[in-house]
Amino acid sequence: MTTEVQERPEVREADTGPEMFHYVDKTKMTESAVLGTYVEALCGFKFPVTKVAKPGSPVCQACKEIYENDDLSYTPDPS
Repeated sequence: MTTEVQERPEVREADTGPEMFHYVDKTKMTESAVLGTYVEALCGFKFPVTKVAKPGSPVCQACKEIYENDDLSYTPDPS
């Protein structure tokens, strides 16, 4: 009998005060919520989706600025 060990991805704890919500691609958000894959926010932060923001929740300022300015020059890191 053999046992296969799967490594757990390194998760960093945010030390930025209140929890912030990020802007991510809607289809990738659903995939992450179901499969536990990581998504990349507009600001570049990578994380698994575990919660959905409620109206009035704090939003990442960098994501908000990119979204509001419709910065089409932004390309997420392919890694």
